[in-house]
Amino acid sequence: MTSNALKELQADTMEPTVKMWGGSAMVLVPALVLVGILIWLSAAHRADLSTFWVGGWAAIVVGLLLTRTPRAFADSVVRGLSDSTGAVIITAYIFAGVFGSLLAGGGLVNGLLWVGETTGLQGAMFTVLAFLLSCLFAAGTGSSIAPSLALIPVLYPTGIALGADPTMLAVAMIAGGAFGDNIAPISDSTITSAYTSKAMMADVVRSRLPLALVSAAVAVVVFAIFGGGSQGVSVERIGVDANPWGLAMLIPFLVVLVLAMRRFPIIIALIWGSISCIVIGGLTGLMKFSDIFSIPEHRGDSTGLVQDGIADISGAIILVLFILALAQILTDSGFMGRVLKVLESRAGKGVRSAELIIAGVTMLFTVPLGANAPAILLVGPTIGRPLGARFNLAPARIANLMDCAANTVFYMLPWHNAVIIWFATVLATANKYDLPMISIGAAFLNPYAWTLIFVLLFSILTGWNRRYAPVPDVERETVGVK
Repeated sequence: MTSNALKELQADTMEPTVKMWGGSAMVLVPALVLVGILIWLSAAHRADLSTFWVGGWAAIVVGLLLTRTPRAFADSVVRGLSDSTGAVIITAYIFAGVFGSLLAGGGLVNGLLWVGETTGLQGAMFTVLAFLLSCLFAAGTGSSIAPSLALIPVLYPTGIALGADPTMLAVAMIAGGAFGDNIAPISDSTITSAYTSKAMMADVVRSRLPLALVSAAVAVVVFAIFGGGSQGVSVERIGVDANPWGLAMLIPFLVVLVLAMRRFPIIIALIWGSISCIVIGGLTGLMKFSDIFSIPEHRGDSTGLVQDGIADISGAIILVLFILALAQILTDSGFMGRVLKVLESRAGKGVRSAELIIAGVTMLFTVPLGANAPAILLVGPTIGRPLGARFNLAPARIANLMDCAANTVFYMLPWHNAVIIWFATVLATANKYDLPMISIGAAFLNPYAWTLIFVLLFSILTGWNRRYAPVPDVERETVGVK
C-alpha cells in the first residue's frame, strides 16, 4: 500500500525544487556540516544543546552557498520550519518540559530517595534499586538526563558506602534513564516517534512495553550479579532531605499515563498532569504558589518552575527547528526520494528487510547527531513512515522500530549528550566525596541498551510484537478480503 507521504516523496523525486551545484548528492554537505560541528564540540568536551545551534546555522548558510536555486532553497527552509508535524512535536515538548519541572519541584526525587533509604538494601541489591529508581524517575519526568542530575549526587556515594560496585552503580543510573526515555509518553523520543509515524500515543506505549520490559528484566539480572562486591568506602553520612510525601507526585505521573493510554492527546494529558502536580503539591505542602510563579527580585531571574521547565527544553526546540529545515531540504532536492527507492529495492524481499532498514538507519543517524529525537525526526517522515506503509506496518510498529533503535547506542557512545552529562555528574560527585572514579567508556557496559538491540533484532527476525495496519474497507472489497 502506498501512503500519501510516499506519493508526495515520489513527486518530489521526479521534479525536485531544490537543485545543488555538483549534483543532488551535494545536498548532504549541509547535513555533514551540522554533524561535523557536533562531533567537533563533543570531542572537545564542549557538547551542549546551545552550542549545537551554531552547527544548524552554519549548515543552512553552507547550503545556500551551494544551491543553484536560492529562492527555492529559502522556501524549503521555511516549509520545514512551519511543518505541522514539527509544530505538534514542539508544542508537546513545551508542555512535557513544564510537567517534568513541576514533578521535580514537587519533591518526587525526595520521595524516591526516602524509599531507597528505608529499604536498607546493600551491595548489588542497592545497584538494582538505583536502576529501578532511575527507571521510575526517567519515566515520570520523560527525561533520561533527570536521573543523572537528580539521583547520582545522592545514590552514588550512598551506594558505594553500602558496598555497591562503583562502575555498575553509575551504569545503572544511565541505563534507567534509557528505559525511561524509551517508554515514557512524555519523553522527546517517544513523542517524536509517535507523531512522525502518525501513531496514537496509547498504541505506541502499549506495544513498546514488552520490548522495554524484557530488556529491563535482563538488566536487573546483570546488576544483581555484577552490581556488588565493593568493600565499601567510609564516607560521612549524606544529608538527604528524604520525604515520603514526595511519593504523592507519582499520582500526576499516573494521571498522564492513564489519559495517554485512553487515547487522549498527549498535550491534554500533560496539562492535566501539571494541574494535578500543582493541586497535590499545594495540599501536601510540597509546593507553594511562589515556587510555580512569582515576580523575581531581579530582571532575568526565573519566575518559577513553569519558566524553568520551558527554558530547559528551549535548546532542544531550536535544534529541532534546524533539523526540520534540513529534512525538508533533503526531501525537496529529491535526494531522500532516491534514497527511499534504493532502500525499497533492498527491502523488496519482505517486511523483515524493511524493518531492518528502518531500525538500522535510525540507529546509524544517532551516531553522528549525538541526539536521539532529532535522528527520529529526520528518519520518520522521510524513510520510516513511507517504507513502513509500503508493507502496511502499523504506525505504532514503525514508531517502536525507530524509538527502540534510537535508545541503544545513543546511551553508550561518549560524545552523546546523555553520556556526557551522566559522566560529568558522576565525576563531580566522586571529586566532592573523594570516591572511586569511573571511565566514560563504562557507558559501553549499559546492559539495557545492549539487550534492547538484541530484543529488537529478535522481534524483527521472528515477527514477535509486529503489528499491521487495518486494511481499509474499500480495499477489502477490492481484493476480496472478508
